[in-house]
Amino acid sequence: MGSKLRVVFMGTPEFSVPSLDALASEHEVALVLTRPDAVRGRGRALVPSPVKARALELGLPVLECSRMTSEVLAALDAARADVFCVVAFGCILPDEVLQMAPGGCVNVHASLLPRWRGAAPIQRSILAGDERTGVSVMRIGHGVDTGAYCAQSSTEIGEKDAASLTAELARMGAELLVRALPSVVDGSAAWVEQDEALVTHAAKIEKAELLLDPSAPARENALHVQASGDTAPARCTVAGRGVRVCAARLSERAVGPSGVLVSRGRVWLGCADGSLELLRVKPDGKREMDASAWSSGLRGDGLSWGVA
Repeated sequence: MGSKLRVVFMGTPEFSVPSLDALASEHEVALVLTRPDAVRGRGRALVPSPVKARALELGLPVLECSRMTSEVLAALDAARADVFCVVAFGCILPDEVLQMAPGGCVNVHASLLPRWRGAAPIQRSILAGDERTGVSVMRIGHGVDTGAYCAQSSTEIGEKDAASLTAELARMGAELLVRALPSVVDGSAAWVEQDEALVTHAAKIEKAELLLDPSAPARENALHVQASGDTAPARCTVAGRGVRVCAARLSERAVGPSGVLVSRGRVWLGCADGSLELLRVKPDGKREMDASAWSSGLRGDGLSWGVA
């Protein structure tokens, strides 16, 4: 299908923005739905969602909503779209919406379905130590991420942190969506039903899950740091003071369990097996800094660390 499609886009966070950009460059975006402005930051100011901000920059019509009211349904119907595209919108879609566009509703999900259905697929893939993750273009149905998919793309996780992996998957999802969309609308897409025997669930990350623990293996603590972010940071106490660990790596340096080794501007935390070298930290009440800058304040023998 060579002609431009008429698309309604639904999305909210930064992850959604590359898909909006890609659709706007290839097709006609008739309407953008996003969650309402939210109070953020210390100033408690109302801030638009990243999708709203980008849509306004692109000159696209924007409708904010937290649920599907009769006014929203009327606007969707009036858009006369060929297909609805959803990327991390954050709102349940009723049957009326799912069936409104001829091409249906397709969603970009940040995992290789059926692995990691749910709210936190990127962090869960890291915490589980998965070698690879990716994105899926899927149909939206009644369950949470249960629909058939027509396209997938994967990448190696390696040592990528949650933020960089999220940005990479956002770009991959945008490319995959634009590539798959014509076949979705003209009916030639090959849909694959998910194998229920392979399903894993990606529950929302709770803050307590990512706390670092000297009684845990070093690799487990390292994965907690890798999966952490602003909403669920990897934290611990060092010499009795709270600190967020922003970057770290596994080390073979011998440090006793719960011990802290400071040497030549480097800092290691002893774990149940092996140790964790801290690379970047954010001490409570201070800015983020390299561990080398922070280490100068760690003095004395017998330093220890623990759960925050």
